[in-house]
Amino acid sequence: MRSAKLIELWRGGQRESLHRGHAVVCDRRGVVEAWGEPSRIIFPRSSCKMIQALPLVESGAADAAGLTERHLALACASHSGARMHVSAVGDWLNTVGLSEADLRCGSHMPRDRDENRRLTCSDESPCQLHNNCSGKHAGFLTLNQHLRGGPDYVDADHPIQQAVKTAFEEVTDEISPGYGIDGCSAPNWSCSLEGLGRAMAAFANPGSDRRGRAMKRLVDAMRAHPELVAGEGRACTLLMRAMGGHVAAKTGAEAVFVAILPEQGLGVALKIADGGTRAAEAAITAILVHLGVLDRAQPAVQTFLTGPIRNWRGIVTGEMRTAPGFPA
Repeated sequence: MRSAKLIELWRGGQRESLHRGHAVVCDRRGVVEAWGEPSRIIFPRSSCKMIQALPLVESGAADAAGLTERHLALACASHSGARMHVSAVGDWLNTVGLSEADLRCGSHMPRDRDENRRLTCSDESPCQLHNNCSGKHAGFLTLNQHLRGGPDYVDADHPIQQAVKTAFEEVTDEISPGYGIDGCSAPNWSCSLEGLGRAMAAFANPGSDRRGRAMKRLVDAMRAHPELVAGEGRACTLLMRAMGGHVAAKTGAEAVFVAILPEQGLGVALKIADGGTRAAEAAITAILVHLGVLDRAQPAVQTFLTGPIRNWRGIVTGEMRTAPGFPA
């Protein structure tokens, strides 16, 4: 099966661009709706951070370190590097007796405008706390401290990453065909899009066992703190706020997006074939509207899907549309 036509860009009455991809909606039994090829193998990238955080909670390391709901939200985050994110991760590391130097994620300029401007206008360079994955890595370090592992916790054969691999394969119900190295230097295990959707459905239908309780805590943390999961102006944050905290949503690099719908018992996963972020944000918005959890009148829907595209003078130049056959 080929990729499906998902999102179009129109200008002057003509279709200018087309984004193809794959998307699934799953319940606890499997796929209930699909567009494109559910069996397509992908790298989930940062969309699977709640899976990567499972060993932190399941092992008892989170409770032993006294982690709060805010810490768990940061463990699932691809944050913007705002002062609140940087300070929160720094305080977390200090609390467990670690420091920024223990991180293995590398540094980059923050996406947050205020913090980016502050660094640009000063002699200060960004540090690893500014890395959008620093919360995930603080979680890795906290688990590593609990397990007494070696310092290079991002190595694929390290006990931390092997624990992540085990959890990943169990919740996707697949044996991963391999891994790639993510932007933050941690292994990112591949799976089918259907497997990722099954994993999100598992988070939407947590049991009462240890894993189920861990899943629920992570999802509840994301829904309670959307500002920590991404940041102001970001799709994850705006969409979760627009849905009133009823749904957890998480993006990943190269146009992957997932959503967890606990009240409906559904999980969503999608991948835009060309890696275009704007199309992934439009597609997840369309699916959430289709599933009845996101009101079409919400400003976030206009921001990512239905609103007009304007040029620098404010003139309307085009619009995004869902392709025929894809929900809107």
